[in-house]
Amino acid sequence: MAAQRQYEELARQLSAIGAVKRGLGRGLPHDCPGGSAAVLVVLERHGAMRMSRLAELLAVDMSVTSRHVAHVAEREWIVRDPDPADKRSRILRLTPEGKAKVDELSELSIRTLTHYLHDWTDDEVVQLSTLLARLRDSFGDCRAASARLSDVPTTRTPA
Repeated sequence: MAAQRQYEELARQLSAIGAVKRGLGRGLPHDCPGGSAAVLVVLERHGAMRMSRLAELLAVDMSVTSRHVAHVAEREWIVRDPDPADKRSRILRLTPEGKAKVDELSELSIRTLTHYLHDWTDDEVVQLSTLLARLRDSFGDCRAASARLSDVPTTRTPA
């Protein structure tokens, strides 16, 4: 297990990731903010699904998911079909226009990352991707984790 000072440094570095996310967000088209882009990418990656599953995969509340879904539906990037198993629910799926938007977003992300990471080796990019995936997996469903954090003992090092 890492030492307390290593976790403190990791916390500092993770808080600085906000600047990276904002930099990537500035490269998004004005009609597709980050939350909407995330909806499209998840649907492209995982296929059609209920909104509850989408919220779970995005690790955000249903109200937030609903706003993003409404935004992408208004632009006809997704459709909300009745769920044959439960007519009160909807199945979300990408339209061809939505798939085209995902392709555009992917190209923009690749260009942005290529610009900022031009001096990184392929191995460094692979290592970062691997570690970020592992970090995300360690957190699992972040919505449920906040309830469990109260059970985790706080460790403090003497000053």
